[in-house]
Amino acid sequence: MANTRNAKKAARKAVKRRLYNRYYAKTTRNAVKTILNEGDNNVQKEKLASVISLVDKLAKRNIIHKNKASNMKSKLMKKILKAA
Repeated sequence: MANTRNAKKAARKAVKRRLYNRYYAKTTRNAVKTILNEGDNNVQKEKLASVISLVDKLAKRNIIHKNKASNMKSKLMKKILKAA
């Protein structure tokens, strides 16, 4: 357990950051699932840019690794373009 005042504050901030990061990571995962389950390929292509933007933001904020973001975008684009 944290002993100093500074350590207690850092622990509180870590909890807030964790919740914030989990929210945005989950939102992005849901967006990826939604775009893949969409039936119309034209709608998928329209939503692709916004989903890629979400993934890039996660990587920029170090919520996910930049290589994981790159792999996610690559797989997503492959699946959408293959379905066309």
